[in-house]
Amino acid sequence: MAAPQPPAESSGNGHAPGFARHVDSLGRVARSFSQELRDTAADFGRALDVRGRVQRHPYLMVAAAAGLGYVLGGGLFTRTTARLLGVAGRVAAFPVVRSELVGLAEAMLSGAAAGEDGPRPISNQDVPSPS
Repeated sequence: MAAPQPPAESSGNGHAPGFARHVDSLGRVARSFSQELRDTAADFGRALDVRGRVQRHPYLMVAAAAGLGYVLGGGLFTRTTARLLGVAGRVAAFPVVRSELVGLAEAMLSGAAAGEDGPRPISNQDVPSPS
């Protein structure tokens, strides 16, 4: 009995030659994509001027990197973040509240200096009748 003959298009290792071409094509596409990705990253880096920013403001960039790492690490929705935002909100609101209180105190002091005795008493004429 004779051994079976491989098909005419076989490369001798059991794979069709079209498969090798397909693998080569995928390799070329992957290399092209990798090069495009490198070029895009380089363009992005030049647009942001990361190296120049690091040289001009090193501490700011370290703080930005730490903040980005905190957010990407899952720290955004934690109790610590809620506490920090609460403290930041109170600190940010302090100047507004202080200026309002100073304005109120100045208004009260200027009214007392002008000789006002306080609120005007309500007379019977100011109250509507129940009819």
